[in-house]
Amino acid sequence: MEPSATDKITVNAPADQVYDLISDVAEMSALAEETVSNTLLDGARTATVGARFRGSNRRGVRRWSTLATITDASPATQFAFDVTSFGIPIARWQYDIEPTDTGCVVTESTWDRRPRWFNGVGRLITGVADRATVNQRNITATLTRLKAKAEHQ
Repeated sequence: MEPSATDKITVNAPADQVYDLISDVAEMSALAEETVSNTLLDGARTATVGARFRGSNRRGVRRWSTLATITDASPATQFAFDVTSFGIPIARWQYDIEPTDTGCVVTESTWDRRPRWFNGVGRLITGVADRATVNQRNITATLTRLKAKAEHQ
């Protein structure tokens, strides 16, 4: 299944360094467009497969939270998590990292997993009618911030 939104960027920093930024869920919240904070749960100290984190999100005056479970955590290669809200599947987010001679290429993708009936609820909560278009813009902004952060560390 194709992602509902995706983009990639070349980063002039080592793949392992970029992975460390991406897999630091608290740090990534500062780079993401709608995320205000991410907090690891259940005593987890690092982002490993099975660890969960609470995401606090904002768009204008609207605020909401999500619960994410890390599904993939392969250093310097891939980081991914599934997101739910009120126990309902919302999305999968995935970062793929490909080393290059001068750094790496990072691809961020998301798959919308909301049931059709939940679209109206999501629109009320987030104020977004076209989630795929907004996520596309958000991914591009996040990757641009990630590149700047990774290249200036």
